[in-house]
Amino acid sequence: MITLSGCGAEHHWQWCSRVMSSATAGIGGEKEIEKQIKDMEKVEERLVVFHVDILDYQSILVALKDSSALFCCLDSPDSYDEKMVDLEVRGAINVVEACAQTDSIEKIVFNSSLTAAIWREDICSDKDVDERSWSDQGFCRKLKLWYALAKTLSEQAAWALAMDRMLCMVSINAGLVLGPGVTQQNPRSTMFYLKGAAEMYENGVLAFVDVNFLADVNIRAFEDQSTSGRYFCFNQIVNTEEEAVKLAQSLSPLIPLPPRYECQGSEVYAERLKTKKLNKLVEGTAC
Repeated sequence: MITLSGCGAEHHWQWCSRVMSSATAGIGGEKEIEKQIKDMEKVEERLVVFHVDILDYQSILVALKDSSALFCCLDSPDSYDEKMVDLEVRGAINVVEACAQTDSIEKIVFNSSLTAAIWREDICSDKDVDERSWSDQGFCRKLKLWYALAKTLSEQAAWALAMDRMLCMVSINAGLVLGPGVTQQNPRSTMFYLKGAAEMYENGVLAFVDVNFLADVNIRAFEDQSTSGRYFCFNQIVNTEEEAVKLAQSLSPLIPLPPRYECQGSEVYAERLKTKKLNKLVEGTAC
């Protein structure tokens, strides 16, 4: 969870990029990456680090005091199950309600996931998937896609409360986050995202995003007053065997490949994810 108060765009990007590279935090105990974030406070001017438990409403209020924006990233460093789904939803509600009670907050940038949009019974259909799409709760429960279910329900809860409290909020639905050190520092989040990767790949909805690009999109979403609703955020869709192998190699040793693996097929799966809104945001014409 990152809050901003009275600093320039350059600082916004640097802090978002470094924190997103270190962790997408919010649920769980003290970790080495949290220590690294705290160490940033010693060298970064105007940076204040708070320890926030998203299930502790008061701790969120303290961190939000005098802030103008909230960048919210909720991920569990532990496992995802039905209990964790409930905790993440409760955390999202606490965060948004705390923003509603903080007069200085101008906008919430809620970081969600493409997995909150792609999973449903007809995933094999040729329908396009865009910001209007939502993952089906029943389907996620049936396949035990707890990470996708947590992202779906927490984002829906955040949207419902933000609209009820008349807050300005946008959500960034990111693909699998890659970048220097990201996989090593967040191995479990990476593997949670990749549950069902074969089905995502074969149906043209497996995508990844560079962490620096994701940080840039977050800042653009905050600074552009015309932004609204959801934004799919990814750099590339993985839809060929060659691209799949490159992705697996970048995730090594999380995903092992046989030595001297050679691509066997040339099939290209149709890309179904659409990013018209993202393109407009990056080009500076978000509305």
